Amino acid sequence: MYFPLHPDTPAEGLALKDLFAGRGLDLEAMHARMKGLMDAEGLPYNRRSHTYNSRLAQELAKWADSQPGFEAIHDALYSAYFVDGRNLGDPDVLIGIAQSVGLPSDGALEVLTRRTFKDAVDADWQKARRYGVTGVPTFVAGGYKIVGAQPYDVLAEGMGAAGAPRKSGSP
Repeated sequence: MYFPLHPDTPAEGLALKDLFAGRGLDLEAMHARMKGLMDAEGLPYNRRSHTYNSRLAQELAKWADSQPGFEAIHDALYSAYFVDGRNLGDPDVLIGIAQSVGLPSDGALEVLTRRTFKDAVDADWQKARRYGVTGVPTFVAGGYKIVGAQPYDVLAEGMGAAGAPRKSGSP
């Protein structure tokens, strides 16, 4: 399910310092926390200076989910944004990402110009609102909700409280 995180962000993006201005947040501490969480899971994560509107990336990913080999687009979008700091609101960037994972560039171009998955993403956004999603990631199960990037133990505890059995071999 996709969620509208900062849907009013302009196409050219917005500096993080401007996005969080006046909120009393420490951007260095926020980055250090996320970097620590990502390092603990073995995920690459670099410092970003901007946020970008992810609407078109969500529509592209929704289309990709219907294509063979769709799984790769999600990792490629993550890497483009959180590692390389690329603008996921730029159709040319998105077409390049789709092509890099073996998805047809003509199909990606059609999705982005004709907005053929707009309604599907709108439906996801409505569902997210119904569930009370306020941030990403959000995990909802059995009446429990966990918001934001959390350590594995927090996720395991929440899923256990929701009644999910532990897999054998899990910590």
